[in-house]
Amino acid sequence: MTYRSYTIALLLRVLLLLAALVALAYGIVIKHTYALFLGGFSSVVVFINLYRFVIKRFIAMDDFFESVKYRDFSRWFSEKHGSQDIRQLHKGFNLVHKTIKSINNERQAQFVYLQKILEMVDVGIVAYNVETGEVLWTNDSFLKILDFPSFKNVGFVEQRQPLIYKELFETYHPNTASTTLKTKQESLKVLISDTVFEVDEESFKLVVVQNIDDTLNQNESEAWKKLLSVMTHEIMNSIAPISSLAETLQSHIKNVQESPNDTFLELDDLYSGISSIQKRSEGLMKFAKTYRSLNKVTSVHRTKITAAALFQNIENLMRPTIAEKNIKLNFGYEKETLELEIDTYLIEQVLINLLLNALDATSETNTPEISVFAKMNLKGNVQVTITDNGKGIPEEVLDSIFIPFFTTKATGSGIGLSLCKQIMMLHQGKISVKSEINTGTEFSLIF
Repeated sequence: MTYRSYTIALLLRVLLLLAALVALAYGIVIKHTYALFLGGFSSVVVFINLYRFVIKRFIAMDDFFESVKYRDFSRWFSEKHGSQDIRQLHKGFNLVHKTIKSINNERQAQFVYLQKILEMVDVGIVAYNVETGEVLWTNDSFLKILDFPSFKNVGFVEQRQPLIYKELFETYHPNTASTTLKTKQESLKVLISDTVFEVDEESFKLVVVQNIDDTLNQNESEAWKKLLSVMTHEIMNSIAPISSLAETLQSHIKNVQESPNDTFLELDDLYSGISSIQKRSEGLMKFAKTYRSLNKVTSVHRTKITAAALFQNIENLMRPTIAEKNIKLNFGYEKETLELEIDTYLIEQVLINLLLNALDATSETNTPEISVFAKMNLKGNVQVTITDNGKGIPEEVLDSIFIPFFTTKATGSGIGLSLCKQIMMLHQGKISVKSEINTGTEFSLIF
């Protein structure tokens, strides 16, 4: 209908212009002044009207195309002014704008929805321009896994961690690959996959990184639950008599103290030593009970203790063993008020296991030395390090030392370090190791 009215209006104007031109021609031929003047004036008026009639539509279309070019879909064309065909044309323009805005809103909603989903997953994702290195998008998991701040260009990673940059952005992984990435804080086992795609003749690379340490730890934890249900029965049968004997001896010593003429023993030292034995026995009992009921345990019994007090307990327990082997043992802490919120008995078990390993590692060292130090690390977590100058751990077995029953000792059981890792997992913490052959080993407990 609109097209029809526009055609009629245009045809009418063309006919009027033709009539005016005929009148003008007639005046010229017969040399009639009034006909010449009327024909000329009418021709000019009708031509201007025809020009405005046609150009008005082109101006409207030009405005519409310009708004599309600059994506200004907020532009609104009046539907209440002008001729019927102009109003219909404006109505069509507004409908196109409205449709495009609706499509854009739907795409934006889908993008936000997808972005929220990708931000919630534990898998690290980053997309960047292959040519310029400019980051198109990355999620928080990627930054968290690799301990990076937010960055706009992958060149930042090259400057900060060139090895990680080479593995993630220069190496192509057509299939999912497992590798170890060394960050400033720790070494991570990850799965990496990537793909290249093109958008508007530009190439982009999508890299996906998944931390599999937690998954491996979880699988290992489930295996431990089955194993320890069998182990703890025998452990508890061995520990119960020790605790009972310690209580009996302690009672006997108290009686001797009341009658000092009946004995020649150094009662104070003996009493102190037996008290330590009893305390450790109770700790081991609690340790065994905790693991026997591991399927039901969701948290450990945490208490606050200073690093100084914790180290004093360990030193009292380890003093006889250290004295026999003539090894220098140093305890230190960043500040005297540094506190840990831990299950003291379980963490004592961890420290004793690590110190016994350090004693074994330094058995052939000329000037053996072991250091235990507590501090606050860069992330604000308490970190305890146990360092020795022993023979070190071979690199080929370094990744296997926390596996249950794995051992390089002729008489070892392969249980100690596995238990240490299990206890740290119960504390939502981590245990890591650095070692160099003939230089020494450093274990870190991060709470």
